[in-house]
Amino acid sequence: MNKFTAYNFKDQKALVRVDFNVPLNDSFEITDDTRIKATIPTIKKILADGGSVILMSHLGRPKDGPAEKYSLKHVQAHLEQLLNQQNGQDVVKVLFAGDCIGAQATEMSAALKPGEVLLLENLRFYKEEEKGDQAFAEKLSKLGDVYVNDAFGTAHRAHASTAVIAQFFPGDKKMFGLVMEGEVSSAEKVLHNGATPFTAIIGGAKVSDKILILENLLEKATDIIIGGGMAYTFMKAQGGHIGNSLCETDRIQTALDLLKKAEEKGVCIHLPSDSVIADKFAADANTSTAPTNNIPDGWMGLDIGEYACEQFSNCIKRSKTVLWNGPMGVFEMEKFQHGTKAIATAVAEATENGAFTLVGGGDSVAAVNQFGFADKVSYVSTGGGALLEYFEGKILPGIAAVQG
Repeated sequence: MNKFTAYNFKDQKALVRVDFNVPLNDSFEITDDTRIKATIPTIKKILADGGSVILMSHLGRPKDGPAEKYSLKHVQAHLEQLLNQQNGQDVVKVLFAGDCIGAQATEMSAALKPGEVLLLENLRFYKEEEKGDQAFAEKLSKLGDVYVNDAFGTAHRAHASTAVIAQFFPGDKKMFGLVMEGEVSSAEKVLHNGATPFTAIIGGAKVSDKILILENLLEKATDIIIGGGMAYTFMKAQGGHIGNSLCETDRIQTALDLLKKAEEKGVCIHLPSDSVIADKFAADANTSTAPTNNIPDGWMGLDIGEYACEQFSNCIKRSKTVLWNGPMGVFEMEKFQHGTKAIATAVAEATENGAFTLVGGGDSVAAVNQFGFADKVSYVSTGGGALLEYFEGKILPGIAAVQG
């Protein structure tokens, strides 16, 4: 049993760092509440024990102090609704403090009763948050009795509320919440205890964004599938003709080095044999298909083709561990989403066959949600950059602060 589950929060004020950095539309309505929903079990456990909850988070990237569009008050009503969905008569009230430190935050925290929730205003309205300022972290720490970090999405940042604050709590009073616990154990399972065959599916636009993760995965994976825009840099490196497809010419040598390393380590790199090509980067483009290493001038690859879908799917379906980070094409446009959808289907099938499957990184998560596969994989990560850095082999400050 983990520390959080074993802990009794009765009469304790739990100061919980959550990741409520959710997208809002022009009317300040939440367009994707995945991150808020993820934290509900953590909040409910504390309340069920007879404790109270003080939530702190950032939202967006405010440049110069408080701004209406970045206020966490836009999250308050929806959070209250989510907490009361299965609660029957136990109505949970979510209070809101118009500041995260200062007199109001201090008074509201002190007056909080068991069973109540207080949401603090955006931490990033203070520059000290991102600077990892010690005095600011100490002021935050005084609001609660116990510190719970449940914000995996910010674990790679050495900010005041994620890495510095933990030092103001004794070892038995700082812990991970259920989101963080799930994220860390899922990532560790893939990285350190993955059953083989282990297939990593790496997509996205640029090789430069994924070099470190690819290098680290060469030590772990048996198969690496490369899709998305970055596949064309690898194709060009091997002498292929890629037309107007995305290519990082300054990374051609990097791609060759990675292919050579993979060969030396016996890791099989799968590149898409064919592509869906378009005459412009637009939803109404004319489309065709072509071998990925022979795309005509004036055309660009925007998705993997039918053969590649089949080749990749077969590899995924025979795997025992699967990590998926990054789409196979421009899945936001309907004409170019077939490849990403095929991969999502194969990952779901592998899961059904007993594989452990972890999907992480903003676009892959958006894809599994869009295609309705989120509940058909083993774990969907809420941390994009944090998960990437974890798989690059880096130590995440937010994790080290609680574990240390």
